[in-house]
Order: sequence, then C-alpha cells, then structure tokens
Amino acid sequence: MKLLEGKIALITGAGSESGIGRATARLFAQHGGRVALTDVNSDSLAEAGREFGKDHRTYVCDVTDAKQCRRTADDAMKHFGRIDILVNSAGVVHGTRFVDISAEEYDQVLDVNLRGNFQMAQAIVPHMRKNGSGAIVCVSSISGRAGGGVFGSTHYAAAKSGIFGLAKGLARELAPDGIRVNAVAPGPIDNDFTHGKMTPEDKARIAKAIPMGRLGQPEEVAKVILFLASDLSSYVTGVVLDVNGGLLIH
Repeated sequence: MKLLEGKIALITGAGSESGIGRATARLFAQHGGRVALTDVNSDSLAEAGREFGKDHRTYVCDVTDAKQCRRTADDAMKHFGRIDILVNSAGVVHGTRFVDISAEEYDQVLDVNLRGNFQMAQAIVPHMRKNGSGAIVCVSSISGRAGGGVFGSTHYAAAKSGIFGLAKGLARELAPDGIRVNAVAPGPIDNDFTHGKMTPEDKARIAKAIPMGRLGQPEEVAKVILFLASDLSSYVTGVVLDVNGGLLIH
C-alpha cells in the first residue's frame, strides 16, 4: 500500500545522507510521493539529486532567510502544481554551556531550528489553503521535552521546545483550512547530526540509559513522520509524538 500516491512533499534539511530529512524523503518516495528536497548545503543536495532522479527536485534554501523560503515554495509549486506536505527537518545543534553561548551562536540555533520552521510554514501555507488540505510535520527533539541533557544545550532546548508551541498554535489556527500540523520529538539518533562531536563512546554511554538499549535510526523517525503526513492520521493535529526508545516517558 502506497500511502502518498500522487502527493507532493517539500522537506527541509534533506541534504545530509544520514539525516532524518533524507530518510524521510526516501520513505515518502517509496510510498508514491514526489519530493522537493531542500538544504543549505549545495554539495550534499547535489548528491541527493543524483540519488532521487528526475521525478523529484532539489532546491538550495537557507530556512533562516524568509525570501529564500518563499522563492523555494513558489518554485516547487510552479514545478509540481501543488504542495500537499511540508516536513520541517532543517536543524543545527551545539553543546555549548549556557555561560559560554555567544549571541551569534544563540541566533543561529534559534533561527535555524525555530524561525526556519515558522518561515517555511508561512511560505507553504498559502499554497495549501488553495488546495483546502495539507499536512505539516515539524521535527523537534527530546531536548525540548527534557531541557537539553543529551547533547544540545540551553539554546537548543529552547528552540526545540518552541517548535512544540509553534506546531500546536498552527494546528489550532489552520484546522479550519483542512491543514493538519504535528511534531515529532526524536531522542538520540545514530547519525552524524553533531558532525562528529558525539563520539562512539558517547553513543555507547547514552544507549545504556535507553530502555530499548540502543540509539534510534533515522528511518525509524521517518516512519512516524510518514504516519503524521499521510491519511493514516487524518484526525490527528496538534500532537507531539516522542520517538526515543523509552528514554523519556511522561
């Protein structure tokens, strides 16, 4: 059963080969969806374009730039004719302790993780409203639930918890337009989101604290995103689904 047959999805932060965004794009394509992959990194995005082929599209986009978000949404709309799904997966993490966080690093973490979700949704929603339907999934983090503590520090926790409020606010406001908005909160995932700052020893230590005894895989988060983006969750909006192997049960 192909859950996204005929659907068009735009996914931010889809450049990294091992990232949640790319895993989601792969799963969506397997389920019949056509995907617009965006990322700020043109090199990784070019590689993604070679993997996905001509039925899909790639767009270099910095989600902290509202004009780039609007241009990307408009270009994807022009090419595909509609946008049914938005997955806000672009993110950045730093483990800097609170007293050492610079203004520049604070702005980067808040702008990419929170403002980026807001701006891309603002660019996409007018197109979804014309269709009278849509699904938005925002990728948050266990750090937003727990106040950091795995790798991300205070500013990361603030940004990721802000995504919860953003998703719930959008869900309430956009429900009359037929647009559902939800979020996922992954726990530690076995990829290179920290760009090597989380060592194999760190991962082994964290895995011991997880009731399921291991880190998650990007594909496991992608499956939950697929559920929230598809008609399987047609009466679900304004929720945050934890994907953390039992590390945080509340």
